[in-house]
Amino acid sequence: MSRPSRRRRAVAIRHVPFEDLGVLAALLHQRGYDVAYRDAAIDDMNTRDLAAAELVVVLGGPIGVYQAKTYPFIRDELRLLERRLARSLPTLGICLGSQLMARALGARVYAGPVKELGFAPVRLTVAGRASALAPLGRDPVLHWHGDTFDLPAGAERLASTRAYANQAFAFGRAALALQFHIEVTPAGLEPWLIGHTLEIATTPGASVAGLRRGAARWGAALNRRAHRLVAGWLTAAGA
Repeated sequence: MSRPSRRRRAVAIRHVPFEDLGVLAALLHQRGYDVAYRDAAIDDMNTRDLAAAELVVVLGGPIGVYQAKTYPFIRDELRLLERRLARSLPTLGICLGSQLMARALGARVYAGPVKELGFAPVRLTVAGRASALAPLGRDPVLHWHGDTFDLPAGAERLASTRAYANQAFAFGRAALALQFHIEVTPAGLEPWLIGHTLEIATTPGASVAGLRRGAARWGAALNRRAHRLVAGWLTAAGA
């Protein structure tokens, strides 16, 4: 009798409970990963098993990378990312996660010119169209950010918008950073509309009703593209 293959470990670092893996959790399970969450403000980011996990996904949150004095756990996340990126271990950053990756690679993170909040497309670069991001095409993704970053040395820009030159980058084969969200399901967006109600209310042009309409129109297609995007990236990264 053949022995069952060992399932791999994926760890998602979470900053607020409702910003989770969303549609990506099922994909990772299908690809043979056991998924665990670590809460950045509570759990130890310095453990050996986390540093050596087959995959780490750093999720979003409403704080800034430059707020480490207020939120000291940011320094621990940066050290973890520095170690993983130096070893070319598969690492995916989404929104705040992408900003943390950029900082861990030595780039500056700072407030952007405007807040992007809602469904809108990104413009793929030539490299982006040849990358795992190709399934996005010109269809909208979910933007929910007010910070940006310089492109790290050695990284390849994959996507931009008019206001934000750096919407996605790759660092080697095993590191992918996405400033925008592909993981949120239409149903999973509902807790965001509660938890981020003040941000929505104070962002010009944003509304709960508008975000719901965008999720109803674009959410299912975006989730399908998210599956293809992340599956393609994992394959290219050997993960």
